[in-house]
Amino acid sequence: MKVKKETRYYFDLFMEQFPQMGMEARKFTRSILSVKEFDKSEFVFKCGEVQKELGFVCHGLARKYYIDDKGNKITIGFIKEKEYVTDYPSFIRQIRTKYYMECLEPSVIVGLSYENLQGAYKKYKDSEMYGRLIAEQILIRKTDRVESFLFETAEERYLNFVNQNQEIINRISLTHLSTFLGIKRQSLTRIRSKLTKK
Repeated sequence: MKVKKETRYYFDLFMEQFPQMGMEARKFTRSILSVKEFDKSEFVFKCGEVQKELGFVCHGLARKYYIDDKGNKITIGFIKEKEYVTDYPSFIRQIRTKYYMECLEPSVIVGLSYENLQGAYKKYKDSEMYGRLIAEQILIRKTDRVESFLFETAEERYLNFVNQNQEIINRISLTHLSTFLGIKRQSLTRIRSKLTKK
């Protein structure tokens, strides 16, 4: 019974993202969702794999990264509760991803398979909002990241990240954060020290 109640709660969290969806489409969507638990350091998907399911974080935290030609792990995003764990361009084309998606904490993720997503699109017109809303979220996140490197200093990038991510700032390591900000860990330490003295 407890498992069923928890599953219902996780499905509810996912469905909250689509308040305009019709009742029949909502029932159908709930019937094609799955719930998976991941341990800390477990991968949702790895470089070279085809992502079979779109994931939605109900509980936990993940990071998306790639490995550069020098073997460095470069973080390009942190995915917290009520966000999508996906390499969306690769997912919608069903091609191999260049990224790793690693859980930084024990996580609970609602999954929607590619096949079921396509079936929902065909069966219910308002199901297409899945793709639109997810694509919008991914595009905004990617644009904000690119523009932060174009128009902001390292200190500004750090301050903006802290202001926009209060709920996870103490849940991620300085090493992961520094690669996300595009600076050395020592530089991040200096920035934090400088700001503390202000």
